[in-house]
Amino acid sequence: MSSSPESQRSMPEWQSGDPYETALTREAYACEKRLLQIELLKLQAHITRSSDRVLILFEGRDAAGKGGAITRFMEHLNPRGARVVALEKPTDAERTQWYFQRYVAHLPSGGEIVMMDRSWYNRAGVERVMGYCSSAEYEEFIQTVPEFERMLVGSGIRLVKLWFSIDEAEQRSRFARRGEDAVAQWKLSPTDLASIDRWDEYIAAEEAMFLRTDTPALPWTVIASNDKRRARLEAMRCVLSRFDYPGKDPLIAHAPDPRLAGRPSQIHHEEERPTR
Repeated sequence: MSSSPESQRSMPEWQSGDPYETALTREAYACEKRLLQIELLKLQAHITRSSDRVLILFEGRDAAGKGGAITRFMEHLNPRGARVVALEKPTDAERTQWYFQRYVAHLPSGGEIVMMDRSWYNRAGVERVMGYCSSAEYEEFIQTVPEFERMLVGSGIRLVKLWFSIDEAEQRSRFARRGEDAVAQWKLSPTDLASIDRWDEYIAAEEAMFLRTDTPALPWTVIASNDKRRARLEAMRCVLSRFDYPGKDPLIAHAPDPRLAGRPSQIHHEEERPTR
């Protein structure tokens, strides 16, 4: 379902880097979201019947909208067969374990969809940039993560990796709004504040991560997320388009908009290029 010009409004100036000049209205967004959520329910019913295991990684920049996207995914799913994993920073005991160990404990069982709000890719981003891991620990991770993911897929897990991308001005704007909103301040961590002026370092870390972990068998999908509403819809399409299931509506669950979602080499992302 595509949005008509009548269902759109002028985009704020801070979204000028978005591929669209207009943003979805609340009404158009709600209509498309409902149709995609119906498709997600069809997919979940199929996964339950087939005992498939689905793991979706929601990764990306701080304040890029990962949590909001997960909320819309989960809104109408049966919670008995879908759950969200959002781990705190590792405990002292977990720091002594194999790096992937604490994530393995949360992998999906048969008939289950698991959505990870951040994942083992913390090591490729925030841990590397903020110095929370050593160079040796990072290199071990980046060498072993493709094999780890091949093991997951080889065991039968359907793995989907989503990266939510925003530009620097939009990130700063969202951080500022969080700081001013009493009910959203919990989302603004000390690490978020410390990372504001490290934009280019994060870009370099992203590029290195994609170079080593984006493969035809284990692809990343980058979603341009300055427009939260469009990003949520395209994330749903990214997932739905990966699966065949009874009753799938090709007019709704079609491939994502290539202007908003695609492989890193296609989407990643002129507005995020290093500025220095």
